[in-house]
Amino acid sequence: MFDSSNFKLLLVFSEPILSDLVSFRLELLGFNVTAVEDGGQAAAEISRSIPDLVIVDTVLRDGDGLEWIARIRTEHAADRLPIIIFSLDPSLETVERAYHAGAQDYLITPFDPTVMEEKIETLLLSQKTSVKAKAK
Repeated sequence: MFDSSNFKLLLVFSEPILSDLVSFRLELLGFNVTAVEDGGQAAAEISRSIPDLVIVDTVLRDGDGLEWIARIRTEHAADRLPIIIFSLDPSLETVERAYHAGAQDYLITPFDPTVMEEKIETLLLSQKTSVKAKAK
């Protein structure tokens, strides 16, 4: 069984309603959730304590979420900081930009909460497996 209480998630959404909705759902599942409104706050939070996973909207108050991910990737490898993108844009171009920027997964909003949970669990478990493999 998956124990979510050991994982710290960082949400980066400029839209408060989406942030509250996602935070509430993830906290009900037992995750430790920190929510911020922009890339500057997110970078400050990551410098204080690296989360186990980051969920980022493509549109942030202080710029493009995909550009923010590309900047974060210069400091944090994907196996140390998994990232999921949330977006209203289902276009192939935006999905490709997200993966090129360094996201490991993409979720189109509105979303099915079960799909979100599966994506989070998959990334966290693969991260845990990757860390164990490197330790050997």
